[in-house]
Amino acid sequence: MSYTQAPVAMRNGLGTAALILGIIGTLSGLIPLFFWLAGILGLIALILGLVGKGRVKRGEADNKGVALTGAILGLAGLVLSVVGAVITFTAVNDAVKEIDKTLKDLPSATAPAVQNPGGKPLAAGDTSVYDDNLKVTVSEPKAYTPGEFAVGHTKGNKAWQVTVTIENAGKKSFDSTLTSLSGRTGANGTTAEEITDDKVGGGFTGSVLPGKKATATFAFDTPAAARNLMVEVAPGGDYAGVQWDLKVG
Repeated sequence: MSYTQAPVAMRNGLGTAALILGIIGTLSGLIPLFFWLAGILGLIALILGLVGKGRVKRGEADNKGVALTGAILGLAGLVLSVVGAVITFTAVNDAVKEIDKTLKDLPSATAPAVQNPGGKPLAAGDTSVYDDNLKVTVSEPKAYTPGEFAVGHTKGNKAWQVTVTIENAGKKSFDSTLTSLSGRTGANGTTAEEITDDKVGGGFTGSVLPGKKATATFAFDTPAAARNLMVEVAPGGDYAGVQWDLKVG
């Protein structure tokens, strides 16, 4: 009586898994940002492919081509992961440098200090000096007659004209367009409206180069009985405002 030996079942699973993971790993490696995924899957595919090839040599599997292809694709995934990591880290490094450069180019968060001991109001003709050598001067107020279509003037009130001079004694160009003025009058600090007509109210425009000056004329509306006009000038967002106590009336 003879016995027929049962056929040995082929163990092709590792080779097949290596091929699948190798394909996914290689495709992931084509996207630099997924370098980490390509590296992990590539390494696993390479190991599984080599083990699967060993099974073929021992006669335990018969998918040599599949296992070999999986190992090759796994190696390709590893190579692509290294390339993707280099590209990604280089891009991140360049981005960080660009951000640092941009932040350095931004205006300092610390406002230039004004050399005005005690913070007391200045008098007409006095000059406020900032520590970057920007100088601001407000003139003596003069009586002003608003135009026919003036805005900000109330009938029966008085109007006063002041001239503001900005001198840039520093080393950098100064943008004067952000310079702002405000006025108050009386013991209660009532707002003195700024008058705008065809002669005043335009404000400062353009930049003031080092060693140059810029001058602008402003007018404010006050009650007829007012005896003082408090004018505050702020050269820009980075500068603290300084006040001038001007005698009127």
